[in-house]
Amino acid sequence: MDTTQRTDQQRSADRRRRELLEAADRVVLRDGPGASMNAIAAEAGITKPILYRHFGDKGGLYAALAKRHTDALLDSLRAALDAPAERRQRVESTLDTYLAAIEARPQVYRFLMHPAEGGSQHDQGFDTGRHAIPLLRRMGEELAQVIEDRLELGPGSHQLARVWGHGIVGMMHAAGDWWLGDRPCSRAELVRSLADLLWGRLAVAGDRLGSPGF
Repeated sequence: MDTTQRTDQQRSADRRRRELLEAADRVVLRDGPGASMNAIAAEAGITKPILYRHFGDKGGLYAALAKRHTDALLDSLRAALDAPAERRQRVESTLDTYLAAIEARPQVYRFLMHPAEGGSQHDQGFDTGRHAIPLLRRMGEELAQVIEDRLELGPGSHQLARVWGHGIVGMMHAAGDWWLGDRPCSRAELVRSLADLLWGRLAVAGDRLGSPGF
């Protein structure tokens, strides 16, 4: 098999994988954490064994969907952090970007972060509960790296950046989960309150020399 043929086959496989993920997304938007492999296969017009062939198992499909949505969210959060604005505005914008994302697609959020509650005995929904922690860990590490690269935190900056990164992500997740379920206040009010909580040390930390700032 020559290189051109292998490349064409890889492109075809990648395209088919994207099509299957788009079908899975449609089911997740409809069913949330109750989405099942049977429903996704039916939406894609294939049999469940073919779906398994592409992703291995439910965990493989979940991981692919999680990466797809987490990548998009992280891109949005980076854009908010890179916006030309004062630090307080960027902090509020970043918090708002996260909350707006889970508000716009609550079924996707619930699929990624909450265990399935439905499903038949033959095709239970995805057991997402055990997969949520790695997603939050990834977001925490990404934010920690941004903090370390952009803020001058003094001795122990590497560890402190990770404390802040994981702490901020944990706060956003917990507060956002509560807010999405109960809606006790407006999104703007929650953003301001969370920014107030974060603002003490963030307000006085200097920007790292040569960085775009935080």
